[in-house]
Amino acid sequence: MNERMLKELELLPVVKLYGMPPPAVSVQVEQPVSAPQSAPAAQPAPRVELPVQRIEKMESLDWKSLRESVLTCTKCELCKGRTQAVFGVGSETGPWLFVGEGPGADEDQQGEPFVGQAGKLLDNMLTAAGLKRGRDVYIANVVKCRPPGNRTPKPEEAAACAPYLDRQIELIAPKVIVALGKTAAIRLLGEDVAEKSMGSLRGRKHDYKGTPLVITYHPAYLLRTLPDKAKAWEDLLFARRTLAAS
Repeated sequence: MNERMLKELELLPVVKLYGMPPPAVSVQVEQPVSAPQSAPAAQPAPRVELPVQRIEKMESLDWKSLRESVLTCTKCELCKGRTQAVFGVGSETGPWLFVGEGPGADEDQQGEPFVGQAGKLLDNMLTAAGLKRGRDVYIANVVKCRPPGNRTPKPEEAAACAPYLDRQIELIAPKVIVALGKTAAIRLLGEDVAEKSMGSLRGRKHDYKGTPLVITYHPAYLLRTLPDKAKAWEDLLFARRTLAAS
């Protein structure tokens, strides 16, 4: 990627400071197979002390059935104010999974995660790293419906959506997960991380059910706090190194 393109992506100062990522890693991705009927039911991430709602036969849902279940879900109050549920977007067999917090106004209207200004920043960073939504990564959120006023999702709302995200992760079987912000980190790692600072959570490898997990700042936060954009770029490079070593 040349200097002109990096400048257009608003990442030139960051890349000059931290360098370009290494060449893209070739990852052999096994095609998903249908889960046997005797497979155990999907469970929430370890240590999540939330009243996760069980959805019958969740482990048997394929992508089509799972999407239909999400789009017609009425399991929490968020369904009352939505234009539409936002399921997720991207490669269903790719090595990367990015998990955000919840849909905003633009996402609620268009039905796709990260399509506003925060999404533009995320796409720019992915492009600079040699990645692309729909080809290398899948993008999902903790909750599938927009919280009023873009507030942080309540624990019961995250719990209602938990089986959906769990099943998405099972179907994708990613090689690395990137949690965008504290809400996603709490959902994937449990309430134990709620009192920890982002500074103490980022920059190291965590584990989600055997899958490497890297925590970084939410793109919406980076739009308000530009100096931390360099830290987010560093986290993305760290995630690439983690994937290469896995």
